[in-house]
This record gives sequence, C-alpha cells and structure tokens, in this order.
Amino acid sequence: MSPLALIIVLPLVLGTTLCLGLGRSDHPARRAATAWAAALVTLAVLGLLAWLAPATFAGQTLLTQAEWMPAVGLNANFRLDGLAWMFAALISGIGLLIVLYAAFYLHGGPGGDPAGKFYSQLMLFMAAMLGIVLSDNLLMMVVFWELTSISSFLLVGYWGSHPTKGADARNGARMALTVTGGGGLALLAGVIVLGQIAGTHDLSVMLATPGLIETIQADARYPLVLGLVLLGCFTKSAQLPFHFWLPEAMAAPTPVSAYLHSATMVKAGLFLLLRLYPVLGGTALFEGIVAPVGLFTMVFAAFVAVFKHDLKGLLAYSTISHLGLITFLIGLDSPMAKVVAIFHILNHAAFKAALFMSAGIVDHETGTRDMRKLGGLMGFMPIVGTLATLAAAAMAGLPPFNGFISKEMMLEQALHGGPQLWGAWGGWMPVLATAGGLFSMAYSLRLVHDVFFNGPARDLPQPHPHEPPWGMKAPVLLLVLVCLAVGLLPMGVAGPLVQLAAAAALGAEAPTFSLALWHGFNLPLLMSAVAVGGGVLFYFGLMRGGRLHRHRPSARNGKAVFTGLVNRLFQLAGRFTAATENGSLQRYAALMLAAALAVAAWPLLQGPALGTGGRELLPATPLAGALWLALLATCIALLRSHHQRFQAVVLVGVVGLVTSMVFLGLSAPDLALTQLSVEVVSTVLLLMGLALLPARTPRESSTARRGRDALLALAGGAGMAWLAWLVMTRDHDSIAWYFLANSVPLGGGANAVNVILVDFRGYDTFGEITVLGIAGIGVLALLDGFRVRREGRDPAGRAWSFSEQPLMLQVAARLVLPLALVASLYIFWRGHGLPGGGFIAGLVTAVALVLQYMALGQAQADRLLHAAGGQRYTRWIGLGLGIAALTGAGAFVFGRPFMTSAAGHPVLPVLGELPLATAALFDLGVYITVVGATLLMLSVLGAASKEAPRPRAGAEPA
Repeated sequence: MSPLALIIVLPLVLGTTLCLGLGRSDHPARRAATAWAAALVTLAVLGLLAWLAPATFAGQTLLTQAEWMPAVGLNANFRLDGLAWMFAALISGIGLLIVLYAAFYLHGGPGGDPAGKFYSQLMLFMAAMLGIVLSDNLLMMVVFWELTSISSFLLVGYWGSHPTKGADARNGARMALTVTGGGGLALLAGVIVLGQIAGTHDLSVMLATPGLIETIQADARYPLVLGLVLLGCFTKSAQLPFHFWLPEAMAAPTPVSAYLHSATMVKAGLFLLLRLYPVLGGTALFEGIVAPVGLFTMVFAAFVAVFKHDLKGLLAYSTISHLGLITFLIGLDSPMAKVVAIFHILNHAAFKAALFMSAGIVDHETGTRDMRKLGGLMGFMPIVGTLATLAAAAMAGLPPFNGFISKEMMLEQALHGGPQLWGAWGGWMPVLATAGGLFSMAYSLRLVHDVFFNGPARDLPQPHPHEPPWGMKAPVLLLVLVCLAVGLLPMGVAGPLVQLAAAAALGAEAPTFSLALWHGFNLPLLMSAVAVGGGVLFYFGLMRGGRLHRHRPSARNGKAVFTGLVNRLFQLAGRFTAATENGSLQRYAALMLAAALAVAAWPLLQGPALGTGGRELLPATPLAGALWLALLATCIALLRSHHQRFQAVVLVGVVGLVTSMVFLGLSAPDLALTQLSVEVVSTVLLLMGLALLPARTPRESSTARRGRDALLALAGGAGMAWLAWLVMTRDHDSIAWYFLANSVPLGGGANAVNVILVDFRGYDTFGEITVLGIAGIGVLALLDGFRVRREGRDPAGRAWSFSEQPLMLQVAARLVLPLALVASLYIFWRGHGLPGGGFIAGLVTAVALVLQYMALGQAQADRLLHAAGGQRYTRWIGLGLGIAALTGAGAFVFGRPFMTSAAGHPVLPVLGELPLATAALFDLGVYITVVGATLLMLSVLGAASKEAPRPRAGAEPA
C-alpha cells in the first residue's frame, strides 16, 4: 500500500477499530488506553508526513493511483504537494492536541462521556479530512467530503442523548448535516459536469494537459460548474448566507468545536477553493463572486460576534468572520493574496484552536459559557487567563503575534484589490476591511475583559473554579507559543511552508514575499491602528452602563429561516403521506402497480410496431402444458381461498414450487435450487407472521375497489405476457454468450450463473446482501419486544393444542441437522463449478436450522444455537458483510478496482489440480449473511408470540 493511502487508512481502519474495541468499557484504564490508541495512530500519520516532507519541500508532487470504478471515473488516486502537506499536517497536528485535551475534558463514570464512541468518531473524521486534502481524483474527494458531513454529524450530536444538552446537540447536528450535505450534492454535480468538460476527473491530468484549463473556462457550462462548486465550498466554510449552521454546531463538546471549527471541517471549503483555483480561478466571474461574499461575511460575522453572550457563540461568529477574510483573499486577482490567505489559514488554526480549548476550560470549571455571568476569572485561573489573553491578542491582530502580520498583509491587499475589482467603488473595499478589523478587536477585547476581568462572577453553577490539570492547559500553551514564534520569526517558522503551499495553490511559482513584524510606517499600519483604537472605543462604549449585557438578539436570523423552511417541508410531506399512505396495503399495491405499468408502457408505446416478430418458437412440450395448467389452477384456488390465510400461504408456496419445476425444465438448476429453498424459508416465515395478524379479515373491500384491483392485475399480467411475447418472437443480441465464454478464463469457474453473481456482477450481489441484512435488522427493530396475545380458539371455534413438539419430530430434526449442514457445505464448495453457491447453501443451512426451531421450540433452539434472543444473528450479518467487503477491498492492495477477483489452478501433492478463486471468500460472506438474516427474522417472529398469554392444553378459553 502506498504511503499516501496509508495516511488515510491508518485512522480510517486502525484508529476507529482500536478506539471502538478499547472504548467498550468505561474503566479508567480502558479510557486511557483508548486515548493512547488515538494518539499513537495520529502520531503514525504525522510520522508518515515527516517521512514524505523532504520530497515535498524539494518541490516534488507525489502521486499514487489505484482503480476503483474506472468506468465512471472514480479511482483511489492521491496527490501530495505543498498545499496538501500543509493541510494534512494541520489536520493531524491539531488532532493530536485535541486527543490529549479530550482525555482530560471528557467525563467518565455512569452517565459520562463514552470514550470509545468519541475517539472512533474523531478518527473517522480525521480520515475523511485527510482524504479530502490528499485526493487527486475529484470524485474521490467528493466521497470523503460527504464522509466529513456524516462524521461531523455524529460528533456534533455526540451529546444527543444527554438529558439537558441533547435537544441542542440533535438540532445542531441536523442543521449542519442538512446544509453541508446539500452543498455536497451541489459539489458532486459540479464535479461531474467538470469531468464531462475536461474528459477526466483527475486534477493532475487537468493541470498537465496543455490548453485544457482554457477549454474549461471557455466552455458554456463553466458558469454552472463554478456556481455548483462555490455552493459546496460556501456551505462547508459557513459563508453568507449559509453561515447559520456553525453557531448551532457549538452544541458539540468543546474538543469537537476546537478541532472541526478551527483547523479542519470549516477549512475544507477554503482548501477546495485553493485546490481548484488553477482550474476555475482567475476569471472575472470567480473574482466577482468569491471576493464580495468573503468580504461581506467577514464584516457581518465580526459585527454579530460582538453581541453574542455565549462564549462559544462569540468564537463561532469570529470563526465565520475569519473564514470570510480568507475567502475574500482567495477571490482577489493577485497571487500575493493567495499567499496571505494561506498564511492566515495557519495563523487562524493556531489561535482559534487555543481559544476554543480555553473556552472549554472555562465551561468545564464554571459550568457556564454565559459571559454575563462570568467575570473575574483571572484571579481563579491565572494561567488559563493569561494564555487566553495572548491567543485573543493574536486573533485581534496585535503585535507581536502572528495575527498582526496576516491582518496587515490583508489590509494591503484590500487597498490594491479594490480598484481592480470594483473600479470607482474600489475605495469601499479597504474601508470594509478596516471595519472587519475594528469589530474583530471589539469581540476579542470582550472575550478577555468580560470573562477574566469585569468584576466578580455572578451566579456560577460551579462557584469555586480553579486551574484545570496540565493535560488541558498544555495544548493551549503549545499553540500560544506557536502564535508568538510565528509573530517574532515569521519567515523562519512559517515562510518555507507558506511558499510551498502557495506555489501548489497557484499552479506556478509563488511570488516573492516578506513575512515580517515591521514593514515601517505605511497606510496598512495606519488602517490597523484605526481598527485597534476603534475596536476599543466601540466595545467600551457598548459596555457603558451594562448596555451590551442587556442586548437581546433578534429572532429573525438564518436559524429561524431554516427552521421555518424545514417545518414547512414537513407539513407538505405530512399531507402527501396522509394522501398516499393511509395504512391500506391495497392502496400501496395499487399505486406501485399503476406506476410500474405507466413506466413500462411508455417506451413501448413510443416505439415501432409491436406485433408478433418473425422468430420461430419451439413447440410446447406436454410437461410445459401440465406445469402451466397447474400454475393456473393454483392461482385460481388462491384467489378463491384468500379468506383462509393458512391455505393461501400454502398455495403461494405451491406456486413457487411449480415455478422451480419450470426452471428445472428450462435447464436452469441453479435457479430451481434457489427458488425451492426460498419457497421453503419464505413459507415458514409467512406462517409465523400469521400469528401477528388478526384471525379474520376486518372487512371486505367494496365492489369498486375490487374492480379496480382486478383491472390493475389484468393490466399487469397482460402487459408482462405481451412483453414476454415480444421478446420471445424477436431475434436479439444477448450478453449471455460473453459470460459463458469468459466464465472459466476470467472467473475461474464453470458455473456461469454463480460466477456472474460473485465475480462479474459481484458489486450488485454485495448491494443485495446489504439490503437483505438491513431487512433482517429492520425486522428486529420493528418487533423487538413486541408480543401478541393469541386467542384460545381458531376461527372455527376449535381449541388450540399447546402440547410439546412430537418426539419423532425432535429426533428427526437432530438427525437432519448434521446431514443438512454437510449438504450445504458441499453445495457451497461446488458452486463455482457446478450448480450451487453461497446463496443456495445459506438457504439450505437456514432450512435445517428452521427445522430445529420447529422441532425444539423457540427457547430450546435459541439455547442450542446460542442465539441470545436473536441478537447473535446480527453479528452473523455483520461478519458476512465484512468478509464480502474485505474480499472486494483486497483488490486495492494489488492496484486493482474494488471487487476484482483472482483465480488459479495450483497443483497440490495428493490433491492434484485444485481450482481456487478469491470469489469463494466473497461467496462465504454471502453464505453467512443469508443464514444470519433468515434466522434473525425467524427468531424475532417466534419471540413476538412465545410469551403471549395463552390457555393450557385442553383448557377452555376465558
């Protein structure tokens, strides 16, 4: 495996697995081991990045390629250049500090914070972010992009079941997922259209092909691509008007906020703007959208942050403001602006992570984040207060910290960029940029003054705050030292990395730049001084007489608009559901059948004449006629006896039996075996399901409804017969000959049917067994704990017999079980060369185990199979799906697409030539999944009525 792929796989597989396994217990030693596991995995990622650093800093671009789904352009291609290295180092470096901080922040014990859940989700998110920054294939990048939305949803909703914090956590997680997930769909559409224009989804190919970028930007679809990509970036990076999700996501634990909302998730949109700048940037349309959105976001969010009373709410809006600042710089038509943007990405990650962790310490020690209650904490927590003050000075852009340098460089770019972008209105750009700096100074000052000074604290839930352990302070101290080091020695500490990342973002040599704390007296310095002085006056003016503390935010905001739209959508969905899903199975079947008829009939009616074709048909045999008559007679009997449900279920089984005989007559033994096994299992499950239904039909359908159903049934049957006749009477090309010819050379098996299932169309089969597993777990979720009271008599008035199962049946079941298991193993092993395979073998095994339930009863069979009330079968499903997935993913090790199989015929001593294929392992996953899902449904259906009240044998019902 390539080092680039390993950087992602380590947290994705090893990190999540170790944290889940070690974190299952809440014992302090296990919690510590879980944190150590997450830290060691993160250190391993940092080690790999350090190993690759010399080549990256030498200007090399490292590429690795592995096919996944080349037919659609989705491949596991990864790229490491200066920009990717910088972001990967931020993700893993800040991540390591968060792991240390969280080990002391999270509570253990009963009702505490489960460590395994937190760290496994953190590792999943880290892997997704690393996947975004390392992906060379844009479709692969979108996959990781959506994975960040899902994993961040889990992290933001980490406290979703908390008695007091749960509602806010769930609402914040749902809002974040909705907004960023919607933007991800727009991004996917933009990447697909971009790939259609460029003829590739690989960024390296786009950059290396002469004239391709000009072709992309000259294409009529370029505005569409740019709009969709920007929508994805703006939603991820919380730009106006999609900013409202980020403050609501502050319901997450502070380590999550410090990680996601300082250096990782919210920076993903900025990374993509920089990554795609050589392809989509540099146009008037790009600059006319990106720069104004960023500038207005910076000023608006900075102004709102001043009035936020919640400490994390203030930091959330300050984050939005700084993200707007960086977006504004990316949108300017100047290479130097990209240098400043990258420099500020580094600076913001350092001081904002430190401030979020400081806010978490304050919340942890005082029990509140309301700045109207906080105050005077410098006397209780002098070290934390000092560190937070220094980090806030960096955020406000005060010397000698890193924020001062990037703020001054931003103001210089605003001076030069205004006339270029806005012409005569260009003078407003530096004014607005200065206003953003002014508000930034004001909210930074409020954070320090209102929390650590400004009189004594008021009504603290925890009235005796104190310094936290050094495990919480050490990450803050390290980040503050970074802010100071970059401020004092910017070119030595950050210069090489900024130059390397800027060159990768620009796709050309980075411009010459100077990072220095002092550039002499100039206009940007004057603008910075105005911002600092104005911010101080603005804040203390608001605080006069406590006016700022009495401020009440407006109820009309982005959150309210979003909530209103969601509620309206739910209302419309409720009306549609009430009109279509009224609990009538008849209506559901009628709607589905009518829709299927319409969809199937439309293309047929649009085509050429649809009469009988000229192909000569084979004569009907007596067997075929007999089977057809038997099928017709059974269907008629089924219609007439539908009131008698037991007979109806048996007749449905007879229909399946006749169908399997038809398959056998058409030389399709695999289909016949499958159909026969399915009929046995489904008949048993249907009969068990009858116990959950009323003994009698509540009421008959009206004549009109029965007439409608009859018309739909006749139309469906006649339509299928017509379609079958059209196919049978016409010559057509078939792909069957391809599979028959290549089954042995490509799939390593002579049984073409099974080779198709587990090799040629293995991805489809994997989806099907996934659906089967979901169906089994869905039955468990619906009926777990459900119990049915049985009546003492059947509809005819006869008393039920509840005697033990006959001894003969029990003995026969015990004898049949080993024989059936041997037969199923034989069917499994021969499946690649002769009729059989994992699906049929799984059904045979399930039938044998079903017989044990029938002979021994629910409780005894569960004890015999160690089923734990059916819960163990969920592990069988997971094991089967895991084996199938790992078998498919094993092809990546050899640089082949997912689900690629290998086959061979090694000659072994004694055994001779032995046909082997990796698809057999996939078939094993199918086998285990089928057995697990079938027995799970059986066990759950049996448990639904096994404890229901019922009279003893021979007793009269009460």
